[in-house]
Amino acid sequence: MDQAQIEIQVFSSLSQIAASDWDACACACAEASDGARPLDPFTTHRFLHALEASGSVGRGTGWQPQYLTCHLDGQLIACAPLYVKGHSQGEYIFDHNWAHAYEQAGGRYYPKLQIAVPFTPATGRRFLVRPGYEEIGVSGLIQGAVQLASDNQISSLHVTFCTKAEAEIGKQIGLMPRYTQQFHWLNDGYEGFEDFLSALSSRKRKNIRKERKQAQEFGGTIETYTGADLRPEHWDAFWTFYQDTGSRKWGSPYLTRAFFDIAHDTMADDMALVLAERDGVPVAGALNFIGAKTLYGRYWGCTEHHPCLHFELCYYQAIDLAIEMGLECVEAGAQGEHKLARGYLPTETYSLHWVADPGFRAAIEQYLDAERAAVDEEIEILTSYGPFKKTEVEEQE
Repeated sequence: MDQAQIEIQVFSSLSQIAASDWDACACACAEASDGARPLDPFTTHRFLHALEASGSVGRGTGWQPQYLTCHLDGQLIACAPLYVKGHSQGEYIFDHNWAHAYEQAGGRYYPKLQIAVPFTPATGRRFLVRPGYEEIGVSGLIQGAVQLASDNQISSLHVTFCTKAEAEIGKQIGLMPRYTQQFHWLNDGYEGFEDFLSALSSRKRKNIRKERKQAQEFGGTIETYTGADLRPEHWDAFWTFYQDTGSRKWGSPYLTRAFFDIAHDTMADDMALVLAERDGVPVAGALNFIGAKTLYGRYWGCTEHHPCLHFELCYYQAIDLAIEMGLECVEAGAQGEHKLARGYLPTETYSLHWVADPGFRAAIEQYLDAERAAVDEEIEILTSYGPFKKTEVEEQE
């Protein structure tokens, strides 16, 4: 297939791209045809459109959409959620030191280009390709993004939380891979939460049972809502939780209130909202998104603080739900070594980077080589401290 046949286009709004065309690339073939859950709900047209339509991205946010597309004979064969970034907030792959060094040397680091799902440190495909066009589609998107950066004298291009396969392809094409880590829970065919606990050491098993018991003593009930069970008043409560957490972590929340209203209308089946309620009033909540194989823990907040309620809503309820739904994994978001003792193990995550300046690129390559070795060592050490049994011998309670 001749590469020259591909037409690269950039769109400033997702409304300019038909949802069916975008999702034919964003979803696997079976998903696109039979309506099953997408592997990654965050790259669907409905999620990205909710970010844009709600004003969570766009003018004044530092995330300016420039959706990148590849067309062949008039058909959209590949696309990528591309943004012009005026800062490095909401990415979770940190390059603030790079920006500082670049500008100290007299360069202009911002704006930069970012292929990512805004505010979402969840692994998934970033080069979205219609089945049958994988090789030419990925190559076209990468080359198109690099050319866009070069033509506009932009310092760099970053592809964050891509898949391992994409990282390997990008490396072959000339991008610099970066390796970081998160904590993920993996479903080893567990039939229930107690089955999962039986795989842990006695001490960790007892501690989790103790935490769950403490959490349940907050004075109310814990309910999970998804699909038609989600109601507008749930989002009123969760917005209060989200604002509190967002203001403490980031200074101001990334998502607008309108995002949750739009997501309620278009993505109710993709979400599971866990609420701790007392006398019918929510006092804490955790929001998850549901993929075909993975449950993605995204946001948490509360108006009252109770012992272990955070662990229960964010981690243990997520495990319960993943087992119930037959999902393979729970991704509980960025950072948090406290997740290790609760069954979430360190897992490698990937990104890709292109820098225009040859000297700066060489310095970053050297840095990334050293960082990779450090990440590998950290994963090995943390895994050794994991909560799972070290022998096949059943421990005494």
